[in-house]
Amino acid sequence: MKNSKFVIALLFVLIGVSLRLIPHAPNFAPIAAIALFGGVYFSKKTALILPVAAMFISDIFIGFYDIKIMAAVYGSFLLSVILGLWLKNHKKWHTVAGTAVLSSVLFFLITNFAVWAFSPWYAKTFSGLIQCYIMALPFLKNSLLGDLFYTTVFFGTYELAIIWVKKRFKTKENNAVLV
Repeated sequence: MKNSKFVIALLFVLIGVSLRLIPHAPNFAPIAAIALFGGVYFSKKTALILPVAAMFISDIFIGFYDIKIMAAVYGSFLLSVILGLWLKNHKKWHTVAGTAVLSSVLFFLITNFAVWAFSPWYAKTFSGLIQCYIMALPFLKNSLLGDLFYTTVFFGTYELAIIWVKKRFKTKENNAVLV
């Protein structure tokens, strides 16, 4: 069982890396969904490692950038893991969807605040902050769509697999699950 969890965790890292490296719409990536899924289905330690490993490995190929902005990006995904840990005890379709949306919005607010605060691109005024958020709205749309898509795929596939396994391994005599 421990080996299968390791293989599944490794698979999620590889999925995260691969889907960040292939051409895709900006911010339409699976990292937040991986973080949420990890928080629900893996240990806290593994869940915290998953998005960081996927980001770090893919950033080796994509390129690193300002460390303060990177910290905000990575930190946002760790916050998504924490949301996933909460979701573990509150898992219903609407809380999963709501948590995916909340994760996207928090990522948008935190990372764009960091861009405003630590890059030279925007005036360090309230108007500059608002301009930063306005300019980033297309990225928010892509984050929302990507997070909802990948969250649906990951959680849906897992839950369907659980149903399939339970049905597949039921005995006719007592309807008990054998796994």
